[in-house]
Amino acid sequence: MPKIQNGMPAKQLPNAKWRKSRHSGAVGNCVELAPLVDGGVAVRNSRYPEGPALVYSRDEIAAFLNGAKDGEFDDLIA
Repeated sequence: MPKIQNGMPAKQLPNAKWRKSRHSGAVGNCVELAPLVDGGVAVRNSRYPEGPALVYSRDEIAAFLNGAKDGEFDDLIA
């Protein structure tokens, strides 16, 4: 398997177990996440499952999720 890096094609992560939020729509407009063997988290657009995967550390994902839970990004969808 190639070295895991930001922007790599998601198809190069064959063991990734992709999942999306239960709040996602049915028309393919979803963000999917997958835990990685190195402890990181990959993110991809469900409309382009073979497209690039953005790769984040656990700390980066935790910071984002905590901010989302605190409402820091609510203005983006208002």
